[in-house]
Parts: sequence; structure tokens; C-alpha cells
Amino acid sequence: MQIERFDPEADTAQTRACYQAYAASAPVDDPHCPPMSLQIFTGWLACGWTEDHPESWFAGDSLDVADGCYTATMPLRENRHLAYVYPQVPPARRRAGIGTALLRHAAARAAEQGRTTLTAQVRDGSAGQAFAQALGARRGVTEIRRLLDLAAVPAGTLARLRAESDRAAHGYELLSWEGIVPEEYFGQVAVVNAGLADAPMGAGTQAQSWDADRVRDGQRLVELLGMRRYTVAARCSGSGDFAGLTVLSIDPETPDWGIQEMTAVTRPHRGHRLGLLVKTAMLQLLAEREPQLRRVVTSNGDSNSHMIAINAKLGYRALDSQTSWQLDVADVLALPGRG
Repeated sequence: MQIERFDPEADTAQTRACYQAYAASAPVDDPHCPPMSLQIFTGWLACGWTEDHPESWFAGDSLDVADGCYTATMPLRENRHLAYVYPQVPPARRRAGIGTALLRHAAARAAEQGRTTLTAQVRDGSAGQAFAQALGARRGVTEIRRLLDLAAVPAGTLARLRAESDRAAHGYELLSWEGIVPEEYFGQVAVVNAGLADAPMGAGTQAQSWDADRVRDGQRLVELLGMRRYTVAARCSGSGDFAGLTVLSIDPETPDWGIQEMTAVTRPHRGHRLGLLVKTAMLQLLAEREPQLRRVVTSNGDSNSHMIAINAKLGYRALDSQTSWQLDVADVLALPGRG
């Protein structure tokens, strides 16, 4: 089996073949949410979810059919001991040693770049979890995915929560934008993003260090994915400093589903219900801008009690869980080969 690197934006045949493998796997591996569209999948292959561009690798004897594929992201700033690996094998080709071959190949790439640990996140109860356990991977942080069914939210709930948070957030004002971050806000957004440093994370994992340049680098991903992306920020009226923000994205091909991304409040401004304020304001904004939106999915570390409580107020209900798993590169390289 040939395993070769490809450019997701230039090598469209291989990208489409990998997407077909992903789309065939999605109903089995992630049955509760719609799959990514081809455009978002391509953007993810090209950029990952951060500014650390991943490597994309294709396995198969024909460019039109993927026996498997994987991405490997080697962080360039923090966590330089890690390689984030996402192998994908379509259901019809599983249990033939392809996943192990992809993982061993990824470990070799990681070793060449001085990485000592492979890590990946999979849905609990999935084939990915069984694969990780069979290889002796170590269990890390678990995140609980939650779903908000907007039709099930009682009438008046958002207005009540908005009034409640407005009273607690005296001295703050809201602003919002669609799409990329306006350049004049890069520095302010970086400060708020840094507020995620105390969110639950795995042992030995370093929080990202944020500055305006890092925010700027991330804007290419926003453009490449083609999602409709909304941001609501809370700003201190006195100082003009950003105190918190929340981000939510919608795939134009599944406009009834929203993806609640990060929500953060900086430490000096906590205790004013700003997390509830920006998330409530976001849902009110989207009721006007995205009237077809019906469901919103989000995830939080299972120990992030504060954000879990906010989501419960809004009406989110537990959907499933996802866990990060880790393997030592040396152990993967020692796995026996097949065929």
C-alpha cells in the first residue's frame, strides 16, 4: 500500500477521495451530527483547526479511491513534544491493518521532527476508542458534547437570561461582527483568547500563548472554510478593554446546525455573568441573522463546571463524549507490520 503526502488544495482528486472515505465513516463514527461539507473538510486538511498547518497523507493504489488517510499536526510554538494525528479508514477497509500502518507512518514522521507523543481525540464508544485501547493508549481529558435544540427552549427564556445577565454586567457593552476579526481588534481578541489558559487540558499540555500575530494567522482558516462565522464580544465601557467573547459558526450546506466554538472571559472581568451575556446575545443575534438555525452543538471539558452551568441554563443537553488518547512514538514504531 502506497502512502504519499498530498496538497489538499492542489491535489483535488486525492482530497475528494479522502472526503469520500470520511463521509462513509461519519454515520458510524459520529452519528449524532452532520458531516463536514467538502469545503470545510478541505480547509481542515489544509489548515487544521489552528494556524499550525498539518501534513496530509493518502493511502491507496488509485488517486480516486482512498484505502485510508491521515493528518498530522506538529505544533510549532507550544507542545513541541506532541503530534496530533487523525487517521481515517472507511468502514469497508477496516480490520485489515490499514489503520495501524497509517499510525506507524505518522509516528515515523513525528520522530523525524523530534516528537515523542501521538495524540488524538475520538468519540467514546466508537471504533476509534476500541482502536486506541487495543494499542494500549493512555486516556486523557474527556469532553462532553452538548446539543441545544432551539425549538425546545421555552418562550421567553432567552429574554429572561439576557435581562438577568445585563443587570450583572453593568458597565459593559456588546459588539459583534461576522466573518474574520477586524484588524483593529487583533490585540484585544488575543487577550481574551489567552483566558482559555485555565480551561481543562491534559497533563503536560501547554496552553497556547496568544498575540495579535497569532490571531492574524488564524484568519486564513476562517476564509478557507467558507463558514458563516459570528462573534459577540463584551467590552468594558470604562477602559475599552475586551472582557469576553464567544464565537459560533454555521456551515452553509447545513444551515440548520450551528457549531458553538470558544467562549472565554478574562480573569479580571469574571463574576459579572459575561459568559452568559455573550452566549445569550449570540443566540438572539442568530435568531435574526440565521432564522433557519435549529440546533447548536458545543463541547466542554467534563470538569469545566462553570461553562457547563451556563450551557445548562440555555437548555443544552448532553449528547455524547469524546476523549483524547496518547501513545508514545517509540511504542508505535515498535508495532509489528502487516502485509
